[in-house]
Amino acid sequence: MSLLALSVSQLGQGLRRGAFSAEEVTRAALGRIAALDGTLHAFVRVEEDAALAAARAADAELRGGHDRGPLHGIPYATKDIFDVAGLPTTCQSRLRLDHVAPADAAVTARLRAGGAVLLGKLATFEFALGGTSFDLPFPPARNPWNTDHIPGGSSSGSAAAVAAGLLRVATASCTSGSIRGPAAWCGVAGLKPSFGRVSRRGVFPLSWTMDHCGPIARSVEDAAIALQNMAGHDPLDPGSIDHPVPDYRAALDKGVRGLRIGVPRAFFEDQPALAPDARAGIAATLARLRTAGAVVRDVALPDLAQFIACSRVIMAAESFAIHRRDLARRLHDYGEAAAGRFLPGAGIAAADYLDAQRLRASLAAAVSAALRDNDVLVTAISLDTAPSFVSQLGPVSWPLQASPFNVSGHPALSVPVGLGRDGLPLAVQVVGRFFDEAGVLRAGRAIERLTGWDAVPLPSIATP
Repeated sequence: MSLLALSVSQLGQGLRRGAFSAEEVTRAALGRIAALDGTLHAFVRVEEDAALAAARAADAELRGGHDRGPLHGIPYATKDIFDVAGLPTTCQSRLRLDHVAPADAAVTARLRAGGAVLLGKLATFEFALGGTSFDLPFPPARNPWNTDHIPGGSSSGSAAAVAAGLLRVATASCTSGSIRGPAAWCGVAGLKPSFGRVSRRGVFPLSWTMDHCGPIARSVEDAAIALQNMAGHDPLDPGSIDHPVPDYRAALDKGVRGLRIGVPRAFFEDQPALAPDARAGIAATLARLRTAGAVVRDVALPDLAQFIACSRVIMAAESFAIHRRDLARRLHDYGEAAAGRFLPGAGIAAADYLDAQRLRASLAAAVSAALRDNDVLVTAISLDTAPSFVSQLGPVSWPLQASPFNVSGHPALSVPVGLGRDGLPLAVQVVGRFFDEAGVLRAGRAIERLTGWDAVPLPSIATP
C-alpha cells in the first residue's frame, strides 16, 4: 500500500523526481485489484496489458521532459457508462454486452490527453438507474467498510474502488445523487460540478437536463486535480457551458476564516430518517467550522419534497424517452429493478413534465438566492449510514439528500466527517454558486482536515 497511500500530488512529485515509475504505481494498483476485487466487485473489466503499456509510455514521456500535467502516469478507472474507444460500454446491462465504443467519451479523451493511466471499467447500476441488482451480467459492487452493505448509487464501483485503495481517482456521473451518495457511504470525496462544467458527450444518458459528470476521489485535493483535467467547454455537448476554468488548487488550503456558510437546517433536521449519528456528525462539523472562523447561519430553502418531486418527474420522463424503443422490444432483457423504474415514465404527461421544468427554474433561483449572501451552503448528504443489502430499502427510499442540487445545477461536494457507531462513514454536503467549484473544494478541504478524516486509515477488507 505504500505507493497507493500517496496522494495524486505526492505521486506526481515522486514520478517527476524518479523516486518510482508509473509502471510501479500501476502494478501496485493492479495487484491490489487482483487481491480485493473478487470480494468488492468494483470492476467489471480490468485492462492490465493496456494499463501497463500506458504507464510505460508515461514513464518514457516524463523522462524525456514531456509533462502532460498532474495526472500524467496516475492510474484511474471509469464508470461503465463512459465510452473508451475499442472497449465495451455495457451499462451493466444485457442490452449492451456487444456494444463496443467507436471513440472516447470527452472525459476519457481529456484524461488520455493528460496522460492518466486507465485501469478498466467500473460497476454501475443498469443504465445508471436500476439499483443493487443481482439479475444483471455483473454482480453489484460492495461497500469496502462492510461488504454486507451497499456502496450507494449508480457510481457504486467508482466509490468502492477508491474507498478500498484500489486507486485514487475514478470518473462518475450524477443525475439524482450518484456521485455524492456513493461517496458519502464509502467515505470518499465526490464532486458534482456545476451543470455544463464537464462534458457528457460519450456518456450514456439517463436524463439529459440533469446528468452531470465529475470525479470521485480519495481526498478533496485529489478531486480538485481530477476536475482540473475533466473540466472545460465542449461545443459538441449541447449542455456544455463555455465558462473559464480556474486553478482549483489555488485557494484549496486557505481555510474557512471569514467564510460565510449557510445551513438549510429544515432540509435535514425535520426528516424522520435522520439518524442520531448523522445529526451529531453534522452538528460537530458546523461547530468546528465556527471555531475555525467561519460565519455559520441558518438559511431557508423551498421544501425538500418539492425538489424531490421535481427530480423524479423530470428523470422519469426523460429516461423513459431514452429507453422507450428498447422497453417495447426487449423488456425482458432489462433487469427487474431498471424496468420497474423506467416504465412509470410512460405515464407522465407533457404538461406534467413542463410544469416540473418550470418548477425547476424556480427552485434553482431559490438556491442561488440563498447563496447571494453566503459563500457556500453546508447540509446533509446522507441521513444515515449505508443500508445493508437485505434492508429492503430501494433507491427511491434511501436516506440521501443529493437530488436537490441536480435539480438546481449548483456544484455540490460530499466530504466524509467520521464514522458512525456501526463503523460506516458519515458525511456532509457542501454546495456553492454556479461555477464556483473552487469555493466548494476549499470548504470541503477545510472540513476534511477539521474533522480529522484525512488521517483515517483505509477500511480492512476481509477476503475469502
